[in-house]
Amino acid sequence: MTQADRDRLVALKKAAQGLITRKQAAQELKVSERQVYRLLAALKERKDKAVIHGLRGRASNRRVGADVEQQAMTMLSDPKFDGFGPTLAAQVLANKHGIEVSKETMRTWMTRAGLWRPKAQRVRQVHVWRERRERFGELVQWDTSEHDWLEGRGELRYLITLIDDATSRVFARFVRHDSTEENMAVLEQYLHRYGRPLEFYTDKSSIFHTTPKKNHPAREEPLPPTQIGRTLRELNIGCIAAHSPQAKGRVERSFQTAQDRLVKLMRVEGITTLEQANEFLEREYLPDWHARFAEVPACSDDAHRPLAMHHDLHAILSRSEQRKVTNDYTFRLNGRSWQSDPLQVRPRLRGAFITVEQRRDGTIAARFEGTYLAVRECEPTPASTPVKEEGTSKPAQAVSRKAPNAGGKSKWMKNFWKSKSPTLDQAIHIANATS
Repeated sequence: MTQADRDRLVALKKAAQGLITRKQAAQELKVSERQVYRLLAALKERKDKAVIHGLRGRASNRRVGADVEQQAMTMLSDPKFDGFGPTLAAQVLANKHGIEVSKETMRTWMTRAGLWRPKAQRVRQVHVWRERRERFGELVQWDTSEHDWLEGRGELRYLITLIDDATSRVFARFVRHDSTEENMAVLEQYLHRYGRPLEFYTDKSSIFHTTPKKNHPAREEPLPPTQIGRTLRELNIGCIAAHSPQAKGRVERSFQTAQDRLVKLMRVEGITTLEQANEFLEREYLPDWHARFAEVPACSDDAHRPLAMHHDLHAILSRSEQRKVTNDYTFRLNGRSWQSDPLQVRPRLRGAFITVEQRRDGTIAARFEGTYLAVRECEPTPASTPVKEEGTSKPAQAVSRKAPNAGGKSKWMKNFWKSKSPTLDQAIHIANATS
């Protein structure tokens, strides 16, 4: 019996002895007068137990059977469920094994079985979050998380995520490297599915932004953009650089959730390859994310813009560089020489700078004044081989050009000053004759 029950019992006994009226007892107990009459009747029958609810201490009629609890705890004792929290465990058991219980019931079971240790709630500092954008596609946060996603079962360390600021809808792909090419490939898939957002929100990685060199004098002109920066400029998409990880907290928190839930779910599925991981993302993880965490935007309008006819993604999503054309209409790229088609020689091409695109499919394209040129790789000059003379067993030595001053000091001025010089009249006559 609690202290509140004892206080209620004292008030009831005062009413039974006539020390206070039924109305005063009702006001003190905060119940109706009719309920006071019921409690006084129960006081005669059950004595002091009248103030205790009749169901206290009895098992609920809706209680899950002990055999179901035992089955669930046996499953969660498997090593592949190591580290599962009550929320994720309840979700997996409901989806995979048909055991549907609330996360709080699962928490009680796991605590009783020693699989979960309740943590004391700590008062955290209140941080005022930035308001979400109003429309889907108005701002998309873009980042990469490096983590051992397969827990040693395979080489998979990078997850590229694009999360919408207004709705928390996620587009993500596992990749082998956090490189410009891999990020461009994920961007291409996003553009085909949703279109062009208004702005991307990224960190200050060298993939997205060109940073000034340390210990170098400040430049008056702006720094050239990175390949992704140029790509976004050509697609008319803005790019904002975050000054801290907390500034793009939405994508950072999504990585925390993925490193907990996604890793464990892929462990249960037995995923070992990149293809299986991306297929699982599309089939199960992302739809479940959207059902649980996606928000309804303040404005139902979609801010994404469709790709236009002039948006050639093969050209835009390539590594583009400037190269100078030499007098023989060739240019150098990655240590190799390339030459334009002679039939496409145009005025001002020789000595001009052209745009060379290294596309992700391995092809090379060159563009001059908005027109593409047909180019081919120049064959390297074959090395000369010694020619074997007839009737000889040894090949003739290759004729080599005599090096300058191969014989030592030149002797053309030897005895120059000893030679007889012409007289003054002879020199004047020679000069007049040759003039």
